[in-house]
Amino acid sequence: MPLVTTRRTGLVDQVIAQLRASVTGGEWPVDTRIPTESELADALGVGRNTVREAVRALAHGGILEVRQGDGTYVRATSEVSGAVRRLCGPQLRDVLQVRRCLEVEGARLAAAARTDEDLAELRALLDRRDGHQQHSRHEEFVRADTDFHLAVVRCSHNPVLTELYYGLTEVLMASVATTSAKPVQADQIRHRGLVDAIAAADVEAAGREAGGFLDELLEQLPPC
Repeated sequence: MPLVTTRRTGLVDQVIAQLRASVTGGEWPVDTRIPTESELADALGVGRNTVREAVRALAHGGILEVRQGDGTYVRATSEVSGAVRRLCGPQLRDVLQVRRCLEVEGARLAAAARTDEDLAELRALLDRRDGHQQHSRHEEFVRADTDFHLAVVRCSHNPVLTELYYGLTEVLMASVATTSAKPVQADQIRHRGLVDAIAAADVEAAGREAGGFLDELLEQLPPC
């Protein structure tokens, strides 16, 4: 049974990659309807259930949108752009407020519990994040920034907090993508300050640094 599951998962992943390529390659532009489930199954030489699972995965990522009774449409060219289209206005404020609650406590705990290995990982992730930001590689930056914040909370070594925060990964990435158009130097200094506070085991400073840049983002949002 595990072998069947593995093969099935691998086949679905292949179909996901093929469908995504049709979107990113321009064969299916944004806002156009893609072929039907049966047409895709015939064209790809797979079962309809496999196509259905692949479409469901891409719809969950925001690339496709299934409209009951009408078909499936291309909503975005990537998971990041799809997330941005879903997250705006009051919902963005709500997400940033929840991020602040979890990230401030995560940073405080990280300052008290981090290991040398944790610090090495944080610095490597921060260097990668800043490199992508400096060279205007937006999608790579969004993923790297998300990985960095996930790592900070993981360094708390609190499995419950980490599990809660990881459950927000999709909206976390969307909020990063939506709010990443800010001065590069100031943003990098703020994140460096967070890592420095964690390295110094300064619990209070880590909490201030984690909350500070989120407060700045919240202040930049228009009033509800």
